[in-house]
Amino acid sequence: MKHYSIAPNKDATAWFVKVEDIGLEEQYSKKDAAIEAGEKMASENKPSTLSILNKYHEVDEEKTFE
Repeated sequence: MKHYSIAPNKDATAWFVKVEDIGLEEQYSKKDAAIEAGEKMASENKPSTLSILNKYHEVDEEKTFE
């Protein structure tokens, strides 16, 4: 199962979509755009999970795509 995450940079001016926290990183200027892209990637690569982190890098929401 692949794990995707969405996290902000240190001052929350950009949002990153990462795969497995190791590679395939994409940057977005808005959180909503990053969430939309992350959900699309995760749903296209089932089974997978998506974690959405807040500015403190704590998990705000987690979704599973089966």
